[in-house]
Amino acid sequence: MNSRVLIVDDDPKTVRLIQAYLQKDGYRVATAFDGQEALELAGKVHPDLVVLDLMLPEIDGLEVCRRLRAESRVPVIMLTARTTEEDRLRGLDLGADDYVTKPFSPRELVARVRAVLRRSAPAEEGELPDARFGDLVISFARHEVLSRGQVVSLTPTEFSLLAVLARSSGRAFTRLQMVEQALGLEYAGFERTIDTHVMNLRRKVEPDPAHPRYVKTVFGVGYKLEGHSDVP
Repeated sequence: MNSRVLIVDDDPKTVRLIQAYLQKDGYRVATAFDGQEALELAGKVHPDLVVLDLMLPEIDGLEVCRRLRAESRVPVIMLTARTTEEDRLRGLDLGADDYVTKPFSPRELVARVRAVLRRSAPAEEGELPDARFGDLVISFARHEVLSRGQVVSLTPTEFSLLAVLARSSGRAFTRLQMVEQALGLEYAGFERTIDTHVMNLRRKVEPDPAHPRYVKTVFGVGYKLEGHSDVP
């Protein structure tokens, strides 16, 4: 079954444009024009991905993202006319997987949708065994992470970054290498966004995020996942 995408934007022309391109690519599309409608519709249609404008009436996009992330793992791509790095990072800090800056290319947006959905799909059965790092268990087949026996709700982007580190535990990755291997060539985000995703990841998987046990910073390089792993 084709994936369903929820488009949320208060500009009907923008919604129609995105809808046309996504439907041409085979996606099912639902639309909402304000934040309240978006939250209500998300609860009814259970989209596989949300394309979310930041500047919305009723409830703004950042608050919509925060509420979606509190209730589900649905991937979110934010649309923003704000061009400062801080504005973009704020959206990522709330759990968005990617962002696209207005004005944008509809074809680029469709490529981003395709890439984020690909990252959110579970791996083929038996692709890799579970990786275990102390109390942290990473299941590639189930696309799932457990910390101290409890399932951790990661965004697709957070899981992809953790999976890259887990497949080569102990190896230090630069931010650019993490972008290329976890997010793909379609990802046009700047490397500093990796720091935001890693910060969010640590909040979820580390017993003490201020003193990480697993996701370690390698100063002058980037990050590595430390500890024994069962991944060959």
